[in-house]
Amino acid sequence: MHIREEQRERHTLAVLVDNEPGILARIAGLFSGRGYNIESLTVTDVSEDEAVSRITIVTSASPTTLEQVIAQLDRLVPVHKVVDLTAAGPHVERELALVKVKGTGDHRIEALRLADVYRARVVDATTTSFVFEVTGGTEKIDKFVELMREVGLIEVARTGIVAIARGIEAA
Repeated sequence: MHIREEQRERHTLAVLVDNEPGILARIAGLFSGRGYNIESLTVTDVSEDEAVSRITIVTSASPTTLEQVIAQLDRLVPVHKVVDLTAAGPHVERELALVKVKGTGDHRIEALRLADVYRARVVDATTTSFVFEVTGGTEKIDKFVELMREVGLIEVARTGIVAIARGIEAA
């Protein structure tokens, strides 16, 4: 008997939920209880009275598994809506990173040159280091961090992905 494993695909989910204690733990538990990894997770209030939050989850799963996860998320009582932005069509994804780099001598000049190419903004500077703010797609940030390793990367903090559908329809 030969078991065929389905191909895993990266998907971005937008989940609207009641803003109540424990909901994030329940959603994370749904993923971890089934052995699926959450690659990125962001949460924000989206209503004026702070009663509803939007959770953006990036995960990789087979189409069958993803269908099951979405169905199980939909069944949770405080969940209002689950949208697979990847399957729904065109959407915008962005991430923010703060990147701390050593900055002395030629490395200082190179770090500033690379930051300019990647449109990273200097948000803190000392005579020995910089903190750059860079936004964009995951690939852009990964490449910027990789290049900064060569000139003296010290530390990186990343927000995780935020995403929104294009057009006039809300997710």
